[in-house]
Amino acid sequence: MNAQTESLTMAGPAGQIELAIDRPDGAARGTAVIAHPHPLHGGTLTNKVVQTLARASVLAGWTAVRFNFRGVGASEGVYDEGRGELDDLLAVVAAHAAEGPLCLAGFSFGAFVTSHAAANLHASRDIQRLVLVGTATSRFDAAPVPAELHTRTLVVHGEQDDTVPLASVMDWARPQVLPVLVVPGGGHFFHGQLPMLRELVLRHLRA
Repeated sequence: MNAQTESLTMAGPAGQIELAIDRPDGAARGTAVIAHPHPLHGGTLTNKVVQTLARASVLAGWTAVRFNFRGVGASEGVYDEGRGELDDLLAVVAAHAAEGPLCLAGFSFGAFVTSHAAANLHASRDIQRLVLVGTATSRFDAAPVPAELHTRTLVVHGEQDDTVPLASVMDWARPQVLPVLVVPGGGHFFHGQLPMLRELVLRHLRA
């Protein structure tokens, strides 16, 4: 993301996991772990929406940890339809965000995996913020957001998303009475709208 980005690898459940870490100026408020889009459709930790989430996190005072799911970049293993990817995310949290306030964020397939990580961790961890962007609800079974986290959760979706229809996200959110922030005219990748997305996420993280 910038000259200060720290690139490293760690041991994961399917072999090495590749990471990129960006740190804020001064003491961090906590750690934000950010998950990327579908591994079989070009998703990586360098995805522009993922980098936007990392940038917003750092601006809000969080350490931003991006990582490549198994089989992507220098991460070892093979695609596992979300099951192994959840294990990857939980391993990154355990290794790089084991203590202190935690923010979980994801885009598209990464938001689907992040929803399950939040469900898995919320009883044992202080999840301060949850950010789900372009959540892949039409293609995967996203987990409901624990009720205790609703006020800490930002769900953002593009009105004209042709990869994940807005209607499918509303069908997922409606039974939970979970608010969805809709970006008018927005597509799946928020082309031309990434500065606005960054500001929306930054505002949520600073609230």
